[in-house]
Amino acid sequence: MKKIMEDPSKIMRRSIHTFLQNYDRATTAAALVLPFSAALLLSQAFFSSSSSFHVRLNTLFNGAGISTSLDLFNMLSFKLSQTLSSSLLTLPFSLTFFLFSKAYVIKLLSDTHDSVYYLPLLKTHVCNSFLLLSVTSSAFALFLIASRNSYTIFSLASALIYSIILANATVISNLALVSSTSSSSSGGYTAILKACLLIRGRASTALALALPTNLGLAGVEALFQYRVVRSYYKEDRDIALIAIEGTFIAYLYALFLVLDTIVNFLFYQSCLKNVEDQKIGREDEYSIKIQICETENTKICIKCPE
Repeated sequence: MKKIMEDPSKIMRRSIHTFLQNYDRATTAAALVLPFSAALLLSQAFFSSSSSFHVRLNTLFNGAGISTSLDLFNMLSFKLSQTLSSSLLTLPFSLTFFLFSKAYVIKLLSDTHDSVYYLPLLKTHVCNSFLLLSVTSSAFALFLIASRNSYTIFSLASALIYSIILANATVISNLALVSSTSSSSSGGYTAILKACLLIRGRASTALALALPTNLGLAGVEALFQYRVVRSYYKEDRDIALIAIEGTFIAYLYALFLVLDTIVNFLFYQSCLKNVEDQKIGREDEYSIKIQICETENTKICIKCPE
């Protein structure tokens, strides 16, 4: 049967409506994830001011005989170094406040409010970390192989493939976190496999849904760099005012993280509904075929001269 998926704009509108309808509880969830968002923004600011890890990574590549003179390569290696450094620095916050907030939002939206969601989320989050690390390493290795040659078009193509693979892996990881809280899942790699099955034929919808929230998060990160980090190094404002404004920006980042969880949850529900509709459609089609066969057999029996 043909897969009929809900339009991404409808899911996004329902997500925003759900967010505004439960704004008081959404702010509570944002307060839970605020330490993580603040740590993430501060870690990125720290890394941008001290790129020693990036320099060591380039030194390692040069020692392996890989040219790092391309601007595209420098940009991707810097982003990879920034992501790895931020992930390591914010690991205690992601394993606690980030997952507590997700568990709170999912419990709010779920029908079963008596379930404990943290442990499945923790197992899936750890497995997601290994998955993203493996995917990033493999895709980046492809880019390095292409960069050994002097053909820029190969480097551009491999960079595009790297971005697509990483985007799909991130979408699967987010969906796996939500699916790990279902009663039929214990989390971990099982939730990742379930997310891979659910997202088949729906990858474009998932990417379209991830785009608005990721743009919002990127915009808040840029705002933090401009208003907080820049003012701190220029020393053009009082440190107390910078800290207060930084807290408000981190809280705005936390609100986008809450909205992202709501979007992923509603997308997961839409995938389940789509799978259920297909199952019912196949069962109806099968029952119609049985009825036709029974009717044909009845006609044959009537014609038989008994």
